[in-house]
Amino acid sequence: MTKQELCQKAVDMLKMAYVPYSRFPVGAALECDDGTVYTGCNIENAGYTPTNCAERTAVFKAVSEGERQFDAICIVGGKDGVLTEYAAPCGVCRQVLQEFAPDLEVILVNSRGETLDLTLRELLPYGFDNSYLG
Repeated sequence: MTKQELCQKAVDMLKMAYVPYSRFPVGAALECDDGTVYTGCNIENAGYTPTNCAERTAVFKAVSEGERQFDAICIVGGKDGVLTEYAAPCGVCRQVLQEFAPDLEVILVNSRGETLDLTLRELLPYGFDNSYLG
């Protein structure tokens, strides 16, 4: 799948987001090493803590289907569903992604259609992993 196709899947997820409080939908598309793509959107909750981000939704869908190897994720977001600047993953999502794909390609898209390509290690340089658990 091309980067553009992956990012379009993330954009398509904006309309699926449940964001009555922030009105800031986020969409994600996670590509597995076999080419399968899992999508996600953010799902808010009035209690805030139970809210789930788009990135974790996509990862949890993939893992629940037996996937464990991921190549890339595209993340988009913006107020009222209009893309703004780059919507980078929060710290919790970075840690969840670290569990499965420390070398993951992270693609962010802004309102001008420009992409920012990073690695997860750039976003989380000292991530906690199983090596700490001995």
